[in-house]
Amino acid sequence: MTAALMLQGTGSDVGKSLLVAGLARAYSNRGLKVRPFKPQNMSNNAAVTIEGGEIGRAQALQARAARTPIRNDMNPVLLKPQSETGAQVIVQGKIYGNAKARDYQALKPQLLCKVLESFARIGEGTDLVLIEGAGSPAEINLRAHDIANMGFAEAADVPVILAGDIDRGGVIAQIVGTHMLLSASEQKRTRGYIINKFRGDLTLFDDGLKIVSEKTGLKSFGVLPFFDQASKLPPEDAFSITSRPAREGAIRIAVPIFSRISNFDDLDPLLAEPDVAVHMIKAGDPIPSGMDVILLPGSKATLADMDFVRAQGWDIDIHAHVRQGGTVVGLCGGYQMLGRRLSDPGGIEGPARTIDSLNLLEFTTTLSGSKKLVEETGTETLTGEIISGYHMHVGLSEGPALARPMLQLSSGPDGVISENNRIMGCYLHGIFASDKFRYNFLNRFKLRKEKLDDFEFVIEKTLDQLADHMEKHLDLDALLEVANGAS
Repeated sequence: MTAALMLQGTGSDVGKSLLVAGLARAYSNRGLKVRPFKPQNMSNNAAVTIEGGEIGRAQALQARAARTPIRNDMNPVLLKPQSETGAQVIVQGKIYGNAKARDYQALKPQLLCKVLESFARIGEGTDLVLIEGAGSPAEINLRAHDIANMGFAEAADVPVILAGDIDRGGVIAQIVGTHMLLSASEQKRTRGYIINKFRGDLTLFDDGLKIVSEKTGLKSFGVLPFFDQASKLPPEDAFSITSRPAREGAIRIAVPIFSRISNFDDLDPLLAEPDVAVHMIKAGDPIPSGMDVILLPGSKATLADMDFVRAQGWDIDIHAHVRQGGTVVGLCGGYQMLGRRLSDPGGIEGPARTIDSLNLLEFTTTLSGSKKLVEETGTETLTGEIISGYHMHVGLSEGPALARPMLQLSSGPDGVISENNRIMGCYLHGIFASDKFRYNFLNRFKLRKEKLDDFEFVIEKTLDQLADHMEKHLDLDALLEVANGAS
């Protein structure tokens, strides 16, 4: 049997994804062949796999940390929330269908066999599989047919480590309360715990460790101090992205947070730039005047999010920005919004309908049933700079504006750029990770004295720093023994 270890959290956002990524890089640095696995994930932030499927972006980062290709089986069930139709269900990289929350509960027994099938394949030829839970195993009202936490752990017979977040307070109650709510067999397979996001003097929590161990009988595998560089790694939740305060002379970019925002890792290279201020605009807030760029991100439900844009009055703000000479960039769903109309004749996102979009460029978009999932390279039209990224979209855009494409890709032209070069959009995600393109784009707005030279290097350096952080503060040898079957 392949060694395996499952990290389950005492709640959402306790740092499970980052812990798995750090452990993956740490054990990879030790020479082990590591793969990540998450039975069920809910996220509109997805990545393209080597098989041409899609999985959660967090598992893609974990695969990168483990230095292994991104595979469908790393996240066999991905739920992508969308308006009106509940969530789109992706199984082993491919669209399975749509389901409301109650309907999905009935689907779980059928999906468990797929999850176990993927887990078996991920373990083939691997030294260690690191498994991430979802939410918390303490949600015992959802325990029936669970495939995300203890239901999977029991079915796959893997040991569990609990992770608690001391930064939000009440971590003793988090660990002890979660343990109390587990069944006897679940308690037995829970081998210990990790305290995450600690700030200050570690010795101040020595008594806390004693209390947790006395109440639960669980072993502590370490207290992990807050990792300050975490903001340099892609977040799993769009609401984890915080605005960067604008310093004097910064390039100011406003990003409206759509109700179904997707693939927001497009923003990561811009957030990493030292002289760029990214303003995340929440529902109910206006888009501030004086922005250099308004960037419209991806959307899992473009028509619903176009309605959402109007409900916030952002369409008025965007048109005012254009009249004042500002630049607008749309990516994927945001690109589709730049045209005249959006049409969903097949009811892919909900009831069949056609709506007006922003009418900034002369084209229309019709949603189709097939999804394009592929990595691509090409050049940006204005500068000829090489770019790379990935497609993950449904829909066909047509109209006179497409005669001026933003990109020339291996598969053909993509996107649109206006005649004055101030309004542009494309279907390709990830273009801002191309350093020369990003540099030339930002240079339109100011003569820059400092810049980020290599975005990908920053990610790799941060993963190595995270691994070193875990080597220093966690008992990785003991965790590996548990993964190998030690009691």
